[in-house]
Amino acid sequence: MTTEQPRPRWSGPEAPAVGETGIQRALARLDEPVYIVRGPGGLGAAAGGGARADGEYEVVAAVPPLGPERLGSAAFLSAHGVRQAYMSGAMAGGIASPDLVVAMARAGYLASYGAAGLLPEAVEKALLRFAAEIPGLPYACNLIHSPSEERLERTAVDLYLKHRVPCVEASAFLGLTPHVVRYRLAGLRAGGPHGVVAEHRLIAKVSRTEIAELFMRPAPEAMVRALRAEGAISAEQAELAARVPLADDITVEADSGGHTDRRPLPAQLPVLLRQRDALMRELGYPVRVRVGAAGGIGTPEAAWAAFAMGADYVVTGSVNQSCVEAGTSDVVKEMLARADLADCEMAPAADMFEMGVELQVLKRGTLFPMRARHLYELYRDHDGVDAIPAPVRARLEQQVFRRPLDDVWEETVGYFQRRDPAQLARAADHPKRRMALIFRWYLGMASRWAKTGEADRAVDYQIWCGPAMGSFNAWVRGTYLAAPRNRRVADVARHLMAGAAFHQRLSMLRAAGLTLSPAIAAYPVPASTPAEPETPGVRP
Repeated sequence: MTTEQPRPRWSGPEAPAVGETGIQRALARLDEPVYIVRGPGGLGAAAGGGARADGEYEVVAAVPPLGPERLGSAAFLSAHGVRQAYMSGAMAGGIASPDLVVAMARAGYLASYGAAGLLPEAVEKALLRFAAEIPGLPYACNLIHSPSEERLERTAVDLYLKHRVPCVEASAFLGLTPHVVRYRLAGLRAGGPHGVVAEHRLIAKVSRTEIAELFMRPAPEAMVRALRAEGAISAEQAELAARVPLADDITVEADSGGHTDRRPLPAQLPVLLRQRDALMRELGYPVRVRVGAAGGIGTPEAAWAAFAMGADYVVTGSVNQSCVEAGTSDVVKEMLARADLADCEMAPAADMFEMGVELQVLKRGTLFPMRARHLYELYRDHDGVDAIPAPVRARLEQQVFRRPLDDVWEETVGYFQRRDPAQLARAADHPKRRMALIFRWYLGMASRWAKTGEADRAVDYQIWCGPAMGSFNAWVRGTYLAAPRNRRVADVARHLMAGAAFHQRLSMLRAAGLTLSPAIAAYPVPASTPAEPETPGVRP
């Protein structure tokens, strides 16, 4: 025969909070333990205090302090010198702007500068600003795979090495290139507790297991030998290359804005985690490759779910595009703030147009997805612009390009003479390639019109966006974050991560057998703009 042990009792300086709002607010005090207690008035929640034999209230359940800094991987925090396992991912064309990167770094978060698609002089200007304004603080720069413009990828790495960029986020890679390998290996040196120090941190954003494996393994021997032969790396770096993975972190990109395979995160993340663990056993790395989650992270519940599945960190994208610091127009931010879950669609990508690669964009309020698909169909079905039927060509010139295609070609020539003359050489005797460059003019300009807010071209805006934008808008409806003018990128990060920790607490209480009302289980975002929190920068 067993005797049931008496429940512990709680005592503290304040009476327990009662009612849905009171309990919710107590649970939101993340840096204090919270006790769910039973008293004369029913259940309540007490933040602080402690369990004592002579306490006044019976303890039903308890949760420990759980701030957002405890979510994810402590190794991620240490490696990148950040406060929380949260990253703002790159948005091309400078939409992930220098303002955004600086704001996040000063708040102790990691942000990736959206260098993709920018000319080298614009990228270098941003790098000089980072060196002047956030020396020693965390930041990353994007390196996007550019199979049709190899020169841009090479030049970006040249700049990152010249300016000692500490971290690169590699995205949209269909395979490894010498340029991404060169960045990683050029930062290797002997030393540290494991014999190798990788001063150039690499975060690879992937959606396919075969690409993830390339970044989890050491750099391919053939590329290492070629880089050594060119003098791009030293003999010591070539020797050390076999002892470290190519990437420190692998971001699993699920259904996101821009380049995406639209895979659901709950199906994708566990597969990549198991793949990582198997490779760690095979290769015997002394330090584990970290795996993060991106795509669909637009609410605290989504961030918490990613951490609950084992993500070392989370990455946001679409939601940051509607923030004050984002390098896009106010009209686009308003359009994004009105987006719903179903307001996204796939459309051809400018940088991989000939390959048929697509990216996810906003469809509400713009004709871009439909027009871009029509251009790809014409490219697929014809050998050059001269083969397009006259009535179809006339409609293109009147409705889409709003100018003769010959004029578009002249402007395209001028553009690539400055950016990448090799593109013109390849198109010289190839009408179909010339047609691709003309059509890419529209796709490229569509994103520029959106960024600058070209009013006359609003129906052609190309706005990269995933369903996380719709879920974020639904979450913040009725709060100060509903208006784009109040959306500051570090503030959004703070609420998403605090909300994720809040939901972690709720899950612990549910596991203890408590049933919580929907009013209690909603992270309390203020309805009005709160006072600006103090968020000092964190140096590595």
